[in-house]
Amino acid sequence: MSEPKSRLEQVIPAWSWLKHYHRDSFKSDLLSSLIVIAMLVPQGMAYAMLAGLPPVTGLYASVIPMIIYAIIGGSPTLSIGPVAIISMMTFATLSPMFEPGSPVYIQAACLLALMVGIISLLLGIFRFGFLIQLISHPVIKSFIIASALLIAIGQLKFILNIPLQSNNITVFIESLIQYFNYIHLTSLGLGILAILFLIYLPKLIQSQPIKQHIRGTQFLSRSVPLLLVILGIASVFFLNLQHIGIKTVGEIPSGFPALHLPFWNLDLVLKLLPGAIMIAMISFVESLSIAQATALQQRSHLNSNQELIALGVANISAGLSSAFPVTGSLSRTVVNADAGAKTPMAGVLSSLFIIIVSLYFTGFFKDLPLAVLAATIMVSIWKLVDFKPFIQTWQYSKVDGIAMWITFFAVICIDISAGLLIGIFSTFILLLWKISRPHIAIIGLVEGTQHFRNIERYKAQTNPQILSIRVDENLSFLNAHTLKDFLINAVSQNKNLQHVIINCSSISSIDLSALEMLEEFDIELIKLNIKLHLSEVKGPVMDKLTHSNWINHMNGSIFLTHFQAIQQLSHEV
Repeated sequence: MSEPKSRLEQVIPAWSWLKHYHRDSFKSDLLSSLIVIAMLVPQGMAYAMLAGLPPVTGLYASVIPMIIYAIIGGSPTLSIGPVAIISMMTFATLSPMFEPGSPVYIQAACLLALMVGIISLLLGIFRFGFLIQLISHPVIKSFIIASALLIAIGQLKFILNIPLQSNNITVFIESLIQYFNYIHLTSLGLGILAILFLIYLPKLIQSQPIKQHIRGTQFLSRSVPLLLVILGIASVFFLNLQHIGIKTVGEIPSGFPALHLPFWNLDLVLKLLPGAIMIAMISFVESLSIAQATALQQRSHLNSNQELIALGVANISAGLSSAFPVTGSLSRTVVNADAGAKTPMAGVLSSLFIIIVSLYFTGFFKDLPLAVLAATIMVSIWKLVDFKPFIQTWQYSKVDGIAMWITFFAVICIDISAGLLIGIFSTFILLLWKISRPHIAIIGLVEGTQHFRNIERYKAQTNPQILSIRVDENLSFLNAHTLKDFLINAVSQNKNLQHVIINCSSISSIDLSALEMLEEFDIELIKLNIKLHLSEVKGPVMDKLTHSNWINHMNGSIFLTHFQAIQQLSHEV
């Protein structure tokens, strides 16, 4: 059992690992931070571009938020910073209002990050983290797959060097047809080479012959995106590719951004609020799921509300430091953990290296081809485009499968934000539909036991004068009439019936509408000289029934067990 946390650890969670920090941990954290930085620099710039922002903002988003999380967060390996899906959601939220890359767009992105942080912080402080987790996992999975598909095709405009629109698949196809004749073949060739480089070079490095002769192949394979960036810059510099139409990142301001509150007014806040809420939801769900996976592997404690607070403060710091919304990155977290990171100090060290890059090496990236950055995004994000979960979910649950397909088509055919809302809404509609159609079974006694099972699945004994049914759902206004219709049909088919027993073993609550239905049905059964009984009623349900009028004048009885009910009533018929 873990020791109770001190007051200092409750205020500053980082103290729980700082007080035991030693040289060996520092060496492991330093190595992992070097490996992560090889991914983080090209990824951060690429994801900033994906969000419609200057590439340098991706570096800004990787500094203070990561340090903040290291101090407040609970996961030792979670890497906070820009990620593809949140970047795409940022673009989807802001692009209809402002010109991407413009000063007002950049200020709105900072304000969006600030709002996401405040929403997450408030939810964490007031322990409302459970509200965000109401989004079903199939919807989240479908949303991620559809968003990844949109993100991937959205990068084609940089590879083809034409002004494609990718808000949804229809707009993308229309713009592709419109600009097809203007495709820049040199840019396309460079993009294809970059994609092949990113896909096949890591496989070659990790092949058995290479592993036998070279040490550190894992580090080399993780560094392939950074190597591609260097080669892309070198090709532009030495071959003068800009003169034949290859677009590059351009001048990147060096230095660290001044901390300031982004411009805001009430009208802008209200416009950004729906997007901020959705980004906060997806950000938390994605970050928590990644943190939980690593926490399980490392046997570390994780508190969902504390994670919300840490994520909230990290996003507030992003908004105040000229960045955009951030969350946990799956790819960098996995790399961080695999590289041997022992504590959140690995994230702090990564941030320090990013500061050095921001201060002294931004000029190095001015000749970086946009097609190379786009290829980096496409290869990293395409791994998420997997349609197997749709088939597996459909086979397991048709309801969840429908929700997944609705979310997927809503995202790719409308846009990311509306698609997520439709997916969430469809989940609740389908849930209500499922509750309104509960599984109801006629049950009988399994020979030689005291157990009762569905007569359609087991060879079970029944008495023609006693009807036993089991309802596998809580009783509410949503399914009260469905149960009544089932009871009426079952009673109508048996002219010799004297007793009806409802097995309540699967019922955890009965609302007023369902109670009134049972009372009305009991009155109708009295006219037919049939008694209505209940069995195996749970304590909380029984507490409610004892305060109702029906319990005092019901025609039948309430039995502790269904076996006891059958034994007693069998002697009466």
